Amino acid sequence: MESSVLASTSLTDLYRAYIDCLNRQDWDELGQYVDDEVEHNGRPLKLSGYRDMLVQDFEDIPDLRFNIQLLLGSPPFVAARLAFRCSPKGKFLGLSVNGRMLSFAENVFYEFRLSKIASVWSVIDKVAIEAQLPG
Repeated sequence: MESSVLASTSLTDLYRAYIDCLNRQDWDELGQYVDDEVEHNGRPLKLSGYRDMLVQDFEDIPDLRFNIQLLLGSPPFVAARLAFRCSPKGKFLGLSVNGRMLSFAENVFYEFRLSKIASVWSVIDKVAIEAQLPG
């Protein structure tokens, strides 16, 4: 599987295993799915920074769970719509959520290099969150 281009079924299977790794918070296994030089929204984070970002997400949102709503693979890319129903503590995306249960989605694109995620571009539906908060 260490080729530069994977079959779309292999790539989506690999992505599902990555999401399972996130949901288990198995940070020791994260390097099996994420490249050492990973970038997120154009920022070079490296694997350690990416891991730190995810750990912080789970600290800020104790009931965080990644749920794949839509998944498309066109090697070397994967596109996904992730659905969330969770209760962020305090502020989330600059909004005072304070433990309120929210439902929202994230649209995210991944570029794989040698069977690992090398680049991630993500947008969270902040408007959907704002609509659930008191005016």
